[in-house]
Amino acid sequence: MDCGRDTLSKLLEGVKTFQNDVYPESAELFESLANSQAPSTLFITCADSRISPSLITQTQPGELFIVRNVGNLVPAYGEMLGGVSSAIEYAVAVLKVKNIIICGHSNCGAMGALMNLNDPKLDGLPTVRSWMRNGEAARATLGDLKAEDAGPAQVRELTENNVLLQLAHLRTHPAVARALAQKEITLQGWYYDIPKGQIAVLDEQTRTARSVADVLSDLGA
Repeated sequence: MDCGRDTLSKLLEGVKTFQNDVYPESAELFESLANSQAPSTLFITCADSRISPSLITQTQPGELFIVRNVGNLVPAYGEMLGGVSSAIEYAVAVLKVKNIIICGHSNCGAMGALMNLNDPKLDGLPTVRSWMRNGEAARATLGDLKAEDAGPAQVRELTENNVLLQLAHLRTHPAVARALAQKEITLQGWYYDIPKGQIAVLDEQTRTARSVADVLSDLGA
């Protein structure tokens, strides 16, 4: 069967290039990561193939602890204890990350599904439909808007509201609540505009999107 042979070959050629060319240039870095990790940030984003966390943040291996799932969702603590919850707990309680970023993005298929979870197209995707219910409160902020009437502005609004909702869910996790109370961690929401290559930082208090430059100015950077 030839299915996937070309794409698999491409991946393996990439591995070959990494081993022969990329690794030797950073061998010291990889050797330093052999027995431990100390990432500064837990980065929660969508499983979408167009997002490369290390690329958009310009970080090296060992700097980001990454969690990816459909829709960059964070179930409220106790709702769906599993991979996401355990990764959050480990990152905060054991790795002692200093930041948690939740990053949504433009043209997100999960947000399209969230627009109408009763769509018959989801009948064959029961797991996806169940998972996306972790974003239902974000969909409710758009009121009675019909999915077919939603344009790019409404989809972006839903995406941003979903990020803000997931930040609220994040605060229900005991390890996060403890770290916040002790002022050991910072939470932030991002919106990534793929075609423009721009990140907007979402202000939880005003529910507005701010430029990276403005936020850096506030941080004194």
